[in-house]
Amino acid sequence: MTQFHSRFSETIGLKTHYLEAGEGGYPMVLLHSGEYGGCAESSWSTTISLLASAGFHVYAPDWLGFGQSDKIVDFVNPRGRRLQHMGQFIHNLRLSEPPVIVGNSMGGTYLVQELANGNTAFEAAAAVVVSGGGFVPDNEARRVIQEYDLTKEGMRRILGVLLHDRKWTEDEDFVVWRHELSLVPGAWQCAAAARLNPPGPPHRGGEFGKEDRTRYEDVRCPTLVVAGAEDPLRLPDYATEISRRIPSGELLTYENCGHMPNIEFPDRFVKDVVNFSRRNINRDPSSFDGPEIAYANRSQP
Repeated sequence: MTQFHSRFSETIGLKTHYLEAGEGGYPMVLLHSGEYGGCAESSWSTTISLLASAGFHVYAPDWLGFGQSDKIVDFVNPRGRRLQHMGQFIHNLRLSEPPVIVGNSMGGTYLVQELANGNTAFEAAAAVVVSGGGFVPDNEARRVIQEYDLTKEGMRRILGVLLHDRKWTEDEDFVVWRHELSLVPGAWQCAAAARLNPPGPPHRGGEFGKEDRTRYEDVRCPTLVVAGAEDPLRLPDYATEISRRIPSGELLTYENCGHMPNIEFPDRFVKDVVNFSRRNINRDPSSFDGPEIAYANRSQP
């Protein structure tokens, strides 16, 4: 299997860490989630090599403030600064073809919302795959993540929200690994910044519990929405609404799956991403390694 490499670059004067695999294949960019300890490694270490082996040149950067990228938060415009940084990172790759962009949770939400807003960093994508977007309720499951106390048991509780199968919270090595990722200097502070609510009306400063005003009808890129049927961090059928509103939207719902299909069902997720990408990019399918992969349990809105 293709191995991935850990690399660093400078983006708008800031250290940017990313994983890379599959040199020479069709370009693909993976955008990770934003929970405590979230990074390219936690989201994509199982899938990046599989995607590279299927004929893609894969880049998985750490968002600004996460992983091994610089721990910087713009308290006036935190999202805007992250997007500026990510957009410049993609630009600096000097890709010869429009990439496929895949995003999970925060990465997927940012991606589909910015496509709707006409963000030039993403609108040139050949195709996108998102597991995210929609209204983000400020519910009990969300508060488990909000109240992380930097302990191993606190991380176990977070994983119990993110991942439906209890095997993940019972896997001591996995819990310890995810806990260690959350202890990187500055990681807690940067992740916590998005969860701060100053005094005043409810949700005045936080990102959760706000009405989703995204104009999904304005997304012009072929888009596959992948959702877990048991995701406690979203409302039931949120992905059905999103995929129906996107003109070229498609939907896959994974049963017995929580918020992170890429982690709970990596083989299936890779197959779906690969097949969707091959159908929607301007390249001869014979240029890819390996045969066409059969869809599994595909559902349409």
